[in-house]
Amino acid sequence: MSSKTCHPRRQFIFIKTHKTGSCTAVNIFQRYALLHHLSVLIPTGGNLLAWPFPPAEQDYVHTPEEQYDVLLNHVVYNKPWLRSKFPANTAYISIIREPSSQLRSAFNYYSLPRLLKIQSQNPVQTFLQDPWKYKHLSEAYFDFCNVTWDGTRNFMSFDLGYPTEGAEDKERAHRYISELEADFRLFLLLEHLDESLVLLRRLMCWEVRDVLYDIVSKNNRSYPYKSYIPTAQELTNLRRWKAVDYLLYDTFNASLWRKITAQGPDFYEELRYFREVKKRVGTFCRTCKQRRRCDPPSLTIEASKWSRQFAVDSKYCSRIQSQELLLGKYIRERASKEDRKEWTIMRVADNVLRIVQGLPTVKYKAQAE
Repeated sequence: MSSKTCHPRRQFIFIKTHKTGSCTAVNIFQRYALLHHLSVLIPTGGNLLAWPFPPAEQDYVHTPEEQYDVLLNHVVYNKPWLRSKFPANTAYISIIREPSSQLRSAFNYYSLPRLLKIQSQNPVQTFLQDPWKYKHLSEAYFDFCNVTWDGTRNFMSFDLGYPTEGAEDKERAHRYISELEADFRLFLLLEHLDESLVLLRRLMCWEVRDVLYDIVSKNNRSYPYKSYIPTAQELTNLRRWKAVDYLLYDTFNASLWRKITAQGPDFYEELRYFREVKKRVGTFCRTCKQRRRCDPPSLTIEASKWSRQFAVDSKYCSRIQSQELLLGKYIRERASKEDRKEWTIMRVADNVLRIVQGLPTVKYKAQAE
């Protein structure tokens, strides 16, 4: 499907879930918003919009008409609030990941072993032997907003609006995920990111250049248990413990392949083309970075069945290689809005450490200073 035969979708919300590869994916949406001068709903201060609560009036920059084209930040999916700020035809997109790998990443990043008081060399293995043993510790209470969050349990579902308290309610979970199927245009899957992005390009009627990404991970970390593969019994325990996240993942994994099948056989031709172009662009941009200049000054990607001809230059390379914070800064500067530090939202990881230390959680970083 060529973008010549359809009209690009330029209103979209990317619900940036935690520890799912969303830092890599958000670069695509940030670049698109910058390229097309779209109206982005941006935080008043910092790079976090609101979590785990809907944004208050002082948390985001208002436009005169109170309508926006794009949202790109961590925010718990809240359908009524989002519908009040974005056009009815806005495309809702998110990214999810196989739950056991998401758990390992969350354990490391959010200092969950400290929260759970696990001191073993492989805290994930220890936890998976009996997750219910740690329930009284894993359920972290954010007192400033009266919300309970469990970073070990259904973290992705929580980001998508499902409450921690519903972990055992299978009927409620099925109903909610059915609602997400109706609400969302697409869920990207980290394990099948190339396939997801080719499908995204087709569904959004974008250009191939829009959905390329840097093959160097944006937020990659090393830790001892990163490659740990749970035993069959541990996976059984995890499937019971993270039942809603597994239902979420299984549902949208199946949905992805149904949508791909509906695209027809040339989808896989485009997928091969996409991977070839991604490799060429990645090599060119890495060389530019190593040499601190592009020589030759640009790389021409010839026109194809799926793409018009386009050039990759130093500006394109700089943006595709940029971290989320830097592109967020460009978006803010383009909107001519001051970064008001006093309204910077406290990071989840920092609030978890406050809980570990016996301190109350806070909404704004300034409240902890």
